[in-house]
Amino acid sequence: MTTFVLVHGAWYGPWAWERVAPFLHEAGVRTVTPTLTLEGDAGLGTHVQELVTILDQEAAGDGGVVLVGHSYAGLVVRQAADQRPGLVRHVMMIDGWAGGDGESLFSLAPDAFVTVISRSARASAGGRHVPAPQPERFGVTDPEDARVLARRLRPQPLRTFTEATRLSGAVDRIPGTAIFCHPPTFPFEQFGKAVGYRTLPLDGPHDVMSTHPREVARLLIDLHTGR
Repeated sequence: MTTFVLVHGAWYGPWAWERVAPFLHEAGVRTVTPTLTLEGDAGLGTHVQELVTILDQEAAGDGGVVLVGHSYAGLVVRQAADQRPGLVRHVMMIDGWAGGDGESLFSLAPDAFVTVISRSARASAGGRHVPAPQPERFGVTDPEDARVLARRLRPQPLRTFTEATRLSGAVDRIPGTAIFCHPPTFPFEQFGKAVGYRTLPLDGPHDVMSTHPREVARLLIDLHTGR
């Protein structure tokens, strides 16, 4: 059985996939939703190693692993896949940040984004964490959903935005798909194309897993089965 490892983006937790996972389970897909460390001085490398550990644990399965990364986790899943290319059958990103060796989220992001995030971190206690944006910045406008999301979001270590990705090129031999939400918030379609991935649009906001979970699950399954 193939395992889908669903990796949350910045400020989120494994609960980001709680509306998508049931639809995947109905289709007979096994899911793993890791928690990326948001405490201390965690960086991109920290999260990559956490994910590599999970890949090693899942290596006993005979169906392989599909890595799915949302937003910031596009960087995480690609570097983890690069370190364990024999275990990963497909890399999928949903509105995922992606670049080549030596790129970071800050090097890919517009200057205005870098300025806002840096200023926000400097204003926080210790200056090492970025407070979570308001839910509407993720496209969540339903009042109850926004209230719940605001309570769940956590500060993100600044180092996850600044640390460069380290790639050997092995990830480029793994099939990859970049799903980009429409209307766009950042050039996620271009990021996908730049790393050689197939790109596919999906109507919905950046947090499309919460607003359109059935559609997300269906697209992931179709991509996995080749439909």
